[in-house]
Amino acid sequence: MGWPEEVAARYRELGLWQGQTFGAMLRERAALHADRIAVVCGDRRWTYAELDARADRVAAGLLRLGVAPGERVVVQLPNIAEFLEVVFGVWRAGALPVFALPAHRSAEITYFCEFTEAAAYVIADRHGGFDYRALASEVRRKVPGLRHVLVVGDPGEHTALDEVRVPESERDAAVADLPEVDASEVAFFQLSGGSTGVPKLIPRTHDDYLFSVRESARICGLTPESVYLCVLPAAHNYPLSSPGSLGTLWAGGRVVMCPQPSPDVAFALVERERVTITGVVPPLALVWMQAAPNTAHDLSSLEVLQVGGAKFSAEAARRVTPVLGCRLQQVFGMAEGLVNYTRLDDPEEIVVTTQGRPISEHDEVLVVDDDDRPVPVGVEGHLLTRGPYTIRGYYRAPEHNRRSFTPDGFYRTGDVVSLTPEGYLVVEGRAKDQINRGGEKVAAEEVENHLLAHPGVRDVAVVGMPDEYLGERTCAFVIPGDPAPRAVELTRFLRGRGLAAFKIPDRVEFVESFPETGVGKVSKKELRALIANTVRSTHVRKDS
Repeated sequence: MGWPEEVAARYRELGLWQGQTFGAMLRERAALHADRIAVVCGDRRWTYAELDARADRVAAGLLRLGVAPGERVVVQLPNIAEFLEVVFGVWRAGALPVFALPAHRSAEITYFCEFTEAAAYVIADRHGGFDYRALASEVRRKVPGLRHVLVVGDPGEHTALDEVRVPESERDAAVADLPEVDASEVAFFQLSGGSTGVPKLIPRTHDDYLFSVRESARICGLTPESVYLCVLPAAHNYPLSSPGSLGTLWAGGRVVMCPQPSPDVAFALVERERVTITGVVPPLALVWMQAAPNTAHDLSSLEVLQVGGAKFSAEAARRVTPVLGCRLQQVFGMAEGLVNYTRLDDPEEIVVTTQGRPISEHDEVLVVDDDDRPVPVGVEGHLLTRGPYTIRGYYRAPEHNRRSFTPDGFYRTGDVVSLTPEGYLVVEGRAKDQINRGGEKVAAEEVENHLLAHPGVRDVAVVGMPDEYLGERTCAFVIPGDPAPRAVELTRFLRGRGLAAFKIPDRVEFVESFPETGVGKVSKKELRALIANTVRSTHVRKDS
């Protein structure tokens, strides 16, 4: 499902879609910034000219292997320079990357390869103690149509990426044979951010995605002097394009690949490379803020900390500038399209209490009730959106598309939000994060925000737990600080803040960490399952 032709024509007339492909964008940037550093990975520093040449050589090598334009290539690489080399090479070959994450394992990768009829699968040999070559061997046994496995590093029984690149001496001749790529066609497949089931595939075109990249770079103030630290998994939508690695390259800046998000690794890179901007998820922001006062590393170059991927509480948001000495920019978006930013010149109250406003005046945003009727400003409702970079349908998912898109093309995001009079979104949570406690609706994020104000709470996640009488009660999973509070103390604290009695958690569980999804978000699905199992086992013991 794509944009109606009359809508696409309007976006072109307005100059939103400019007919440029990713391969052409890099070529243009390499001509402008040939000798500037494009990407840093450990001790390696590639210029724009070198990245451009590497992409050509990979593209030519893929074509020689028989990977045809339009075929799919599953890319599962960690935060290394080869990630950019490979995806630009795949684009130049006219093939389509399918972006997998390092955390994916056999079930997901097998599904991606089967569902997209992938011709090739690109991996690192090992990362984080995991051997991806063994995973690839398993996938190939299950997916006979997967013709090639290409490995960065020791290939084992597969093919080394080093063997695929054509020699530099053959580059010019190979470039002449590269296919013409249509910017209006699908460029790649992202993965849906949902935490249930196998991710759905999100088709993005060169035209729509590059519009969001260009506008994101502009909104975030990127210049050739910008240095972006890629901390989150590089293939995820947020660190890829908001403004991410692609926005940084569009601006002529430098991308620094961070192999681990921990403060000791990331802070060292901030100091060494004089990083100016990076993007993290709320749990990581909290960890960084806890570590920053005691670090020996110089973080003074950091100008902007983006926090996105999930709701960032106002209590935590207010601490970013005092603790890290940089501006906070909240980001709220989705791989399906719509991206919102607080602006760098917004008043502090907007920055800490909202999740921003859309990239473009051409983004259409509706907030509606359960019957799709618009709600007044300031009232919570379901977020629907359509626009020049929001998809009109998932790949080969007609049943899901009927549920997720309105007949006139609005995407049902599944988010519960309210709008401020200025047009900023306040994220109240996911629809499924609303806890129905005997008919009283409890917004998990509201309770989390209050608990985070307690000095003994480092992080918190509130979920529903099954209850025979009320249907659901609330459970707060708390990562304690030092000293750790008691549950009764937190209950008393919430009452003291004037929180309604039905919103005070019925149960508090202290934990050392939260389970996470593959992109670093708190997995509330796992937390709900954990407390449900605990409740069931308690009932069994009582009945015994």
